[in-house]
Amino acid sequence: MGITSSPVSATDMDPRAYSNIPIGLNFLIAGYTNIKGNIAFAPTVPITNAKLETHSSVFAYVRSLDFWGKSGKVDIIIPEAWLSGQAEVLGQQKSRDVVGFADPMARLYVNLYGAPALSMKEFASYEQDTIVGISLAVTAPGGQYDQRKLVNIGTNRWSIKPEIGISKAWGALITEFAAGMYIFTDNTQPFVKNTLEQKPIYNLQGHLIYNFGMGIWAAFDANYYTGGRTIQDNIMDANMQQNWRVGGTLSLPITKQNSIKLNGSTGIYSRTGSNFDIIGIVWQYRWGEGL
Repeated sequence: MGITSSPVSATDMDPRAYSNIPIGLNFLIAGYTNIKGNIAFAPTVPITNAKLETHSSVFAYVRSLDFWGKSGKVDIIIPEAWLSGQAEVLGQQKSRDVVGFADPMARLYVNLYGAPALSMKEFASYEQDTIVGISLAVTAPGGQYDQRKLVNIGTNRWSIKPEIGISKAWGALITEFAAGMYIFTDNTQPFVKNTLEQKPIYNLQGHLIYNFGMGIWAAFDANYYTGGRTIQDNIMDANMQQNWRVGGTLSLPITKQNSIKLNGSTGIYSRTGSNFDIIGIVWQYRWGEGL
């Protein structure tokens, strides 16, 4: 049913998503993420004591844009994953090992206030105060999916995530908050059932960011998400999610055009028992006007 995808996507912690960058820049991104721990299954699924581990790579292209005088950007993200683990299915030990693409995503950001579209030369004198922005992410059902299996990499459905964010700077210190919701279409080919629906997942995230200068910055990240009860063939499961996660991010420049970002997070509370740890590293290369 693509069980791992919904809770993992809701754990997104993306500091500095609502910030100003010069227009006309391009970013090529490659990253690796390891996800390890316990994942909760719906009560109607005959799986217990599940321990899964996911190694995933991601490739993305980002372009900064001018939206009628407002700064923004567009992301195109293509993830791939290797999922492996063991669980008890109807009292018998089973294993699952699968490799494939996860669901691709496109995302659009527009800063409505406090972040005008600026050239590289104009950006040199820009100082952030308060930024208010919005974003919309769309995930397509392009990942690996086998309806004969309980656990898959893809979800076999569409999802959208509208979000609003606000960022406030006090010198080198920046606070950022964002609120959004994941809305899902139905999976019409779930395991054993005819239709799998899911209620929206509501997501809040906050970041405390400090700029050390010379392109170095670090953030303390927190994330809360709730909702997401599933409905299988018109029968609602008792599996509403309610989770708190905390983590950190560190960004380090290598050259004028290259940088790396380290990140990690862990669960501190989970209503459904879906506690897992995430660690990752991302390389970024940028080019464009003025570079």
